[in-house]
Amino acid sequence: MTPALLRRLPAERIADKELSALLRRERLVPVVHGTTYEELEQVSLLLASRAGLNTAEEPMAEVAAKIAELVAT
Repeated sequence: MTPALLRRLPAERIADKELSALLRRERLVPVVHGTTYEELEQVSLLLASRAGLNTAEEPMAEVAAKIAELVAT
């Protein structure tokens, strides 16, 4: 999730139903970059409610390693 994507979500009217379908997959992990979960929550409660990663709190290499671990399982 980037600031640009946060601006596009409401503009493109991505439905909660579509987001729900995507979130059912256990491998979908929101990664906020250049924004916060609080800002994401203002745009999509569904996405913000999902546990994810934040590049402001962890180095990019660690975020990438965690994603690789999730994909490998």
